[in-house]
Amino acid sequence: MNAAELIKTGNTALGIEFGSTRIKGVLIDYDGNVLATGGHEWENKLRDGIWTYDLADVDKGLRLCYSSLRKEVEEKYGVTPETFGAIGISAMMHGYIALDSDDRQLAPFQTWRNTNTTQAADALTELFDYNVPLRWSAAHLYQRILDGEEHVGRISSVFTLAAYMHYKLTRQKVIGIGDAAGMFPIDSDILDYNQEMADKFDALMAGKGCPLKVREVFPKVLAAGENAGCLTEAGAALLDETGALKPGIPLCPPEGDAGTGMVATDSVAPRTGNLSAGTSTFAMVVLEKQLGKLHREIDMVTTPSGFPVAMSHANNGTSDLNAWVGMFKEFCGLMGIEADMGELYGKLYTHSLEGDPDCGGLLAYGYYSGENITFINEGRPLFVRTPNSAFNLANFMKVNLYTSLGAVKMGMDILLKDEGVKLDRIMGHGGLFKTPGVAQRYLAAAVNAPVTVMETASEGGAWGIALLAAYMADGRKEGKLEDYLESRIFAKLAGSTIAPDPAEVEGFEVFTDHYKAGLPIEVSAIDSVKW
Repeated sequence: MNAAELIKTGNTALGIEFGSTRIKGVLIDYDGNVLATGGHEWENKLRDGIWTYDLADVDKGLRLCYSSLRKEVEEKYGVTPETFGAIGISAMMHGYIALDSDDRQLAPFQTWRNTNTTQAADALTELFDYNVPLRWSAAHLYQRILDGEEHVGRISSVFTLAAYMHYKLTRQKVIGIGDAAGMFPIDSDILDYNQEMADKFDALMAGKGCPLKVREVFPKVLAAGENAGCLTEAGAALLDETGALKPGIPLCPPEGDAGTGMVATDSVAPRTGNLSAGTSTFAMVVLEKQLGKLHREIDMVTTPSGFPVAMSHANNGTSDLNAWVGMFKEFCGLMGIEADMGELYGKLYTHSLEGDPDCGGLLAYGYYSGENITFINEGRPLFVRTPNSAFNLANFMKVNLYTSLGAVKMGMDILLKDEGVKLDRIMGHGGLFKTPGVAQRYLAAAVNAPVTVMETASEGGAWGIALLAAYMADGRKEGKLEDYLESRIFAKLAGSTIAPDPAEVEGFEVFTDHYKAGLPIEVSAIDSVKW
């Protein structure tokens, strides 16, 4: 069949991912070829000290994203989609959406960006002897209990954003195992929540006068390929405002952006890894065995199939970098120059290659929010230089690109240097890699290993969740998820690999020394800058 016939007959997979700044939809055939895309820009709000999104904006964003994709399909192929082989929903991991028994929202949606859970995360880490990051849903829930928030007694369900939207579309309270690993510790042997830790958590909550239980409040865990329900009539109406979309379409388990990043980079087998660079930046390595000891800087999650994964997750990635590029566009306008944003990013990123390997002594922190890897609970974006530093545009752009990888490198150093974790390959994806050969080169210097970027790198997690939907609909005959990806999707895709340059490796190490030494500046700024 040609593309129009595939779309008309529903031999396609739709993936929609709720990113921090963009909701993106990708329509593919079962071989992973992109047929159409759609998107909607949005942004979180800092309200009463909480990073949040209005759930009404979540619904609106879903409709607008799908609408733009549907219009592209109609313009390119002359058909209106009425069904798909499968749909997948993904979103930024972690966080806290609490509903009562009538599905009414009980408290503001707290995103991964919030770091107001230190007391709870510390207590759970000690209880489990297992790192529970500040972002995890379990930490958010227990912090609400510790704070005595009134709504806790009325909680019926706690969701991540992906699981919540999946529930609205299907009425099924389920979650993909990778996203579930951002709610509560997972036992990879049974592909479910860790029972021993669940028992401890249930007893802990009961001791605080709260009768909630992990398996009743959190969604049911599903692995890649399992059927996670079907689109209801209400779900179809929510997704497609025109009414053309029919109910009954199967959905794959909803996944977090970590899992879709692994899929989008063919990094779901042991000794593979990937780095996703966007509003947050996180690197993941699929392990052959568990780590030797607990590290508070390292999250333990899983692939969508359940393999254990060590994650170096930095809350802050490219937000400040994007703000600087936006200011350069404003300057262009002031000078009467019409600057295309894509071209502007490309020229500025490429120009950074002319900078010094150590950024000429410049230092920047793109901390819009707290950073768990450096144990800083608030953010103040900063740029610092000494009077004798080499202050020029190339070094300025380079330091802002370097710092988007700064915190995540500290976590990777723990894995690669301290724990001796082995990597056969590491893949880069996300918007940071859209300009060829720049961020890829800097990542190679940061981890001192070759970095591959596929042609599909900029499609990111929306393509990843579409692949998970395609795997459920048509790919399971290939075997395991990693077999489907290796043989059917990535075997035919081209990519580029860049090996680390020794001078740049040394330069990035110097920058990292400066980055670590300057952290007290960030702490002082938080103490001093309160307006």
